[in-house]
Amino acid sequence: MSRIVHQVSEIWKQLSKTERRWLQSEAMSGREANWRMRCKVIRNLARGESPTKMASILGCGRSQVYRIAQRFLQEGVAGLVDRREDNGESKVTEQYECIVLTAVAGSPQNYGYQRPTWTQELLVLVAAEQSQIRISTTTMSRLLARHEVRHGRPKPIVACPWPKVRKTRRLNEIRRLGERLHPDEVLLYVDEVDIHLNPKIGSDWMLQGQQKTVLTPGQNQKRYLAGALNDTTGRLSWVEGARKTSALVIALIDHLVKRAYARATTIHLVLDNFRIHSSRAVEAARLRWGDRVQFHFLPPYCPDENRIERLWKDLHDNVTRNHTCTTMDQLIERVYDYLEPRRRGGSHRYVKAHVQRATKSCKVI
Repeated sequence: MSRIVHQVSEIWKQLSKTERRWLQSEAMSGREANWRMRCKVIRNLARGESPTKMASILGCGRSQVYRIAQRFLQEGVAGLVDRREDNGESKVTEQYECIVLTAVAGSPQNYGYQRPTWTQELLVLVAAEQSQIRISTTTMSRLLARHEVRHGRPKPIVACPWPKVRKTRRLNEIRRLGERLHPDEVLLYVDEVDIHLNPKIGSDWMLQGQQKTVLTPGQNQKRYLAGALNDTTGRLSWVEGARKTSALVIALIDHLVKRAYARATTIHLVLDNFRIHSSRAVEAARLRWGDRVQFHFLPPYCPDENRIERLWKDLHDNVTRNHTCTTMDQLIERVYDYLEPRRRGGSHRYVKAHVQRATKSCKVI
């Protein structure tokens, strides 16, 4: 047994039974990671473990184990306390935090820098210019984590060309329509989604030094779904087609009128301004539906106002992103398995998919 281990063991024996139990408990469930590590070092050295083995187990250097042991020998349990508590008042004040959060919400270009994205080093520099207080990048990292600031991808958007008053008026009309529906009327959000055999690539957890691979079939194939979401009940109706054309939209509305909502006196459809929603073929088909089908078009470039867009995102996150399917039929089967519980209003009971051909290129669910 080395000298330092023997000395720690002797001091450990001099502690009361209550102190030993408390240190053992803190080594397992202490609030701070560094405090737990220091308690583990002393506990295991007292049991006869060598500093080299302790450093290997805890992932630290032998010199750090020796420093912790020396502080314990000189000051006892008090030597294990983090001495940074005596450093005085923290540099990070509420005003400093406000400066950092305001900067994160904007862009470095607002502060005279050409770089369009933030780094922690640049945040430290900008905050120092604004507050005359300079902190380390480690402190900045803790500040951002405390406020749950995340490093993510921005969402690309396109500005709506309509005046703000006109846009707000249209959105309010659709919201009021949903609030004033008669019992025999339904309001559905309609949109299409692309299903590609070549998988969408998305983020995933990986081991250090390794990068996962996604095998792509090479020659891409596509299928399209047109869906209608009842935001009140969560019920989803959809049709599948080989092409995203007006025929796909007509097949969906025929399915809504004849099967999904055959008892509804009026079916209100909220759609975006994609050209297949207002083509001549759709206008001609509206004569057959009559007043039972009412179209309500959203303002241009307002995808967040179409409730079904969130469901399509969930579909990509759970099925098509990084998928390993080698055939389109296999991928479509997984898509249907995911969407099937939503066919009856979000029920999680498995119901066998009921498929029929509506046109040569469209099959209806």
